Amino acid sequence: MAVEQPSAEQAGYPLLTVPPPSGLLRRLGPGLITGAADDDPSGIATYSQVGAQFGYGLAWTMLFSLPFMIVIQEISGRIGAVTGRGIADNLRRHYRPWLVRSIVALLLVANTINLGADLGAMGAAVTLLLGGNPRLYTIGFGILCVVAEIFLSYALYAGFLKWLTVSLFAYVAVVLTAHVPWSQALFATIVPHLSFGAGQAMALVAVLGTTISPYLFFWQSALEVEDRLKRKALPLCLKPGAAKSQLARIRTDTAIGMVVSNLVAIFIIYATAATLNATGVTDIQTSSQAAEALRPIAGEFTFAVFAAGIVGTGLLAVPVLAGSGAYALSEAFRWREGLDRRLLQAKSFYATIAVSTMAGVGLNFTRLDPVKALYWSAVVNGVLAAPVMAVIMLIAANGRIMGRLTLPAPMLIAGWIATMIMAAASVGFFVL
Repeated sequence: MAVEQPSAEQAGYPLLTVPPPSGLLRRLGPGLITGAADDDPSGIATYSQVGAQFGYGLAWTMLFSLPFMIVIQEISGRIGAVTGRGIADNLRRHYRPWLVRSIVALLLVANTINLGADLGAMGAAVTLLLGGNPRLYTIGFGILCVVAEIFLSYALYAGFLKWLTVSLFAYVAVVLTAHVPWSQALFATIVPHLSFGAGQAMALVAVLGTTISPYLFFWQSALEVEDRLKRKALPLCLKPGAAKSQLARIRTDTAIGMVVSNLVAIFIIYATAATLNATGVTDIQTSSQAAEALRPIAGEFTFAVFAAGIVGTGLLAVPVLAGSGAYALSEAFRWREGLDRRLLQAKSFYATIAVSTMAGVGLNFTRLDPVKALYWSAVVNGVLAAPVMAVIMLIAANGRIMGRLTLPAPMLIAGWIATMIMAAASVGFFVL
C-alpha cells in the first residue's frame, strides 16, 4: 500500500541526511525534556498532596504508570520521526477537520489553565524565598519564557531546557535531608496497596491525569520533527533504512526521560510523606503551600531547595505547555511553525505562544481559585487524554501514514492497554 507522504524535495528536506549526534547525553533530547516537563509545579502539588495525605501508600502508582507513559510517549515520538509531521498535522491530513479542531481547542484551554497555575506557583515560590509581590514575579516569569522561546535559537533553547532538567534533582536533595523509613517506603513503592476508598481512588485518577497528559504527546512529536529539520534529516518513511538506529534512539531517550520523571515524583512523595504526613499535615493544595509547610518541620535548607525546585521545573514546563499548544494549532491551520524559525517567519506560531502564556499570567489576576482551575484543567485533560491516545494509536498503526514502520505488535498491545487505562481513569474522575 502506498504511503501518503511527499517526496524529499516536496517536503523541503535535502537528499543527503545528517546522522544524529553520537554519545548518550547528546542523543538525549525530546524524550528527556518531555519527561522532565511532566514534573511541573502543578504535578509537584499533586505528588505533595499524595504524600501528605496518604504517606507512602500511593508511591506504587508511579511505577504502575511508568510503562504506559513510556509506550505512549515513544509512539508520539515515532509518529514525528517517521512522518516528518506532528500529531495535529497528521490528524488534519487523515481525519475529519472537526476532530482536530476540537482536540486542539481543548488542548489550548487545558494548557492555558496549567500555564496560569504553574506561573502562579513560580511567583509564590520566589516570594517565599525572597519576599516581594508574587504577581510581579509571575509577570516576569511569563515575559522571560515568551522571550526565550521567540528569540533563542532552537539549538540553544533545547540545550537550555535539557540543562534545566537538573533542577529536578532538588527533590532528591530534599529526601536526603528527611528521615525516610526506607524499608517502609520501598515496600510501598514496589507492592501495590489497593483501597476502594473515594479519597485514594480520586488520588489515583489525579496521579494518572498528571503523569499522562495530552500536551506531552504533541510536544514530543513536534520536537522530533524539529530535531530532524535542524539536522536536515529525512523523515524515516522516506528513508526506512535509517529507522532501526533512530527508533532505538527515541526508545532510549523516552525511557530515560520518563524514568527520571517518575523517580522525581517518587522522591516528592517520599519527602512529603516523611515530613508532612508524619507530623499530621495532610491537606496540601499547591506546591508553594507544600514548600511553606516544610519550613518548620524539615528546616530552612529543605524548604529552600523544595521552593527553588518549583521555579526550576516551572521554567522547564511553561515553555513546553505554551509550545505544545502552538505546534498543535499551527499544524491544524497549516501555519508556518517551529522554534528554529525567526519571528517574522512564523508570526502566528509565536503569537500563540505569547498569547497563551500571557493569558496564563492573566488568570492570576482574576478571582479564579487556582485549585479549582487545576481541577477543571484535569477534567479537560481527562476528557482529552483517552481520545487523543486512541487517535495516536490509529495513526501509528496505519500503513498509509507510517509505511513499513507501523507499530510492532507488543507496542500496539501496550499502547491500547494504556489507552483503556486512561479511559477508565477519566470515567473514574467523573464518577468520583
